[in-house]
Amino acid sequence: MLNHSGMKPVPVTGWLWLLPRLAFVLFVAAVGALLWLSERTEREDQRAILISDVLWLEQNLRFQLTHNEERLGQISLPQLSNATTFEAHVRALLAGKTGLRQVIWLNPEGGVLHSFPGTVDAYLVGETYGAVPSSETARLAKSMGQAVYSPAYPIDEGDWQFEVHVPVFRDGHVAGIAVGAYSIRRLLDDSIPWWLAERYRIGIMDNVGSFLGVRSKVEAAIDADGYQIPLDPPGHDLTLSTTPYRVQTPLVGRLLSIALVFLAIVVLWSLWALRRHVQQRLAAEVALHNEYAFRKAMEDSLQTGMRARDLEGRITYVNPAFCRMVGWTEAELVGRAPPMPYWPDQYFDETRDIHDRILAGHGPEDVFELKFKRRDGELFDVLIHEAPLIDAHGKQTGWMGSLIDVTERKRTEELAQQQQERLQATARLVTMGEMASSLAHELNQPLAAISGYNTGCLNLLESGTADIAELKIALAKSAEQAQRAGRIIRRIYEFVRRAEPKSEPCDLVAIIDEVLDLVEADARRQEVRILTNIQDALPGIQGDRVLIAQALLNLVRNAIDAMRSQPAERRQLTVTAGTGHGNITVAVADRGSGIPEDSANRLFEPFYTTKAEGMGMGLNICRSVIEAHHGRLWYEPNLEGGSIFAIQFPLPAP
Repeated sequence: MLNHSGMKPVPVTGWLWLLPRLAFVLFVAAVGALLWLSERTEREDQRAILISDVLWLEQNLRFQLTHNEERLGQISLPQLSNATTFEAHVRALLAGKTGLRQVIWLNPEGGVLHSFPGTVDAYLVGETYGAVPSSETARLAKSMGQAVYSPAYPIDEGDWQFEVHVPVFRDGHVAGIAVGAYSIRRLLDDSIPWWLAERYRIGIMDNVGSFLGVRSKVEAAIDADGYQIPLDPPGHDLTLSTTPYRVQTPLVGRLLSIALVFLAIVVLWSLWALRRHVQQRLAAEVALHNEYAFRKAMEDSLQTGMRARDLEGRITYVNPAFCRMVGWTEAELVGRAPPMPYWPDQYFDETRDIHDRILAGHGPEDVFELKFKRRDGELFDVLIHEAPLIDAHGKQTGWMGSLIDVTERKRTEELAQQQQERLQATARLVTMGEMASSLAHELNQPLAAISGYNTGCLNLLESGTADIAELKIALAKSAEQAQRAGRIIRRIYEFVRRAEPKSEPCDLVAIIDEVLDLVEADARRQEVRILTNIQDALPGIQGDRVLIAQALLNLVRNAIDAMRSQPAERRQLTVTAGTGHGNITVAVADRGSGIPEDSANRLFEPFYTTKAEGMGMGLNICRSVIEAHHGRLWYEPNLEGGSIFAIQFPLPAP
């Protein structure tokens, strides 16, 4: 925000933004290095354990194979005397679960003497599978005088087998050869403990990398990082391969890693959010400073006075226009409590009452007018609109008023009103002047009748033969004609006299009848037929009946004048009145020559006329009168030839 001195906020230096970013990068790098070192240490430990386990397994397999060599070399001749004794010795040897599947006794020439379990089959020879024949292995063992292992060759059910040939000596001579047939699958199953099989997939591969036998958990995933060691014995390019199973990371370690990553993300997000917030705040402060300067310049240039007050009525703000309006300075007004120095003494009570009602929340909702006093004592009129001041929390803190000095405007409006009234009165006088001959004829008729009735009465009285009943009838008719003349004179007087505009209930039917009575003589003289079509029970309106009659009379006289050049049979004037669509419509239609289109667009302009002797103010005054009564006046061509001028007033509210 801006400080109280109004100074523009200073943006944060660039290196202050760089410092938290650098700290965050170092923090992320440290966390990454810690996780990497932890992972690397764990893998090195697992690798060391793997190598240790493989060496132990290799030593265990070698020990078992060597131990079996010793036991095979311990077969004595008494044990070979019959098959039963041989079978018992082999059973004891196979019971050790060392991977042996069969033991065979060969004579020095390589012939089979005994075998258990089962008989010697083709697998022992191995020639069909491309391996070195067993006879070759036997001769090699006999010649070397020590145990010799054969290459591995496949047997049934996908298993592979290799043999160990152990020469047995008696008295320095070879007494026979003990052959042990190892199943690679059985060797793995018998020699590998369960706890080791739970950790690794252990297999024996040949020289091309194909597995001859494997002990593994099918459902477990293996790691790509394994360890291999040559299997000797039996040799022949056999390799012991050990691959660890992929061990799930401990939950605690994983949670710790996730927590560190999460915290790093939170720190990053916090820094980003803080940076964004500060940037937005700085941008808001700069925008507020610019807005404040703009608003101050705008308020200084206003001609409308602005005044703010708190809830106690104390002035908290005024703009230069208000100070110029009342004549007191801002320093003299701000902080001042009522009564105010610009309240005029003669209107003090009225001003104080409105002031109190506004503070209580019961002031005028629309604009209202008061009189204020300038510093030099001059009174002036102000138009005021008060609105509540609401702060950022939605709480009202006071009232803001806008004030316009309307003194000159009111004076101008009063002069314009006076001019309008004079113009309307002049128009009425002109209208009556134009109708003078017709009105004189109208007055001559009742006056002549009165004169005739009076002469007749005098003659009857002088003759002495007067009948009272006949005299009463003649005097009554004379009085009726006098009343008729009086009505004509009174109607003319009311129409032409200058008076203040009134607002009173007006009967449109009565106004239409009065206007038609005024023009009746002129219409008869010009042979104009007047037809009326007026709705029954036509609603009344509120307004000045004289002004409405003047507007309607002007339209009727214009219609009569428009038909002067027409044949007598076409001189017909029609006045209609009715309601519809929420309005009251009065139309005056003539059958004259009509109005050209270029003139129709300018009919209601001041000083524009289609008459050679006209002033061009009649229709303009008519429209002003009708619009002052919230109505409208328009022109449209008559389909039967001529013109139609229509007046429309809104229906009064029920």
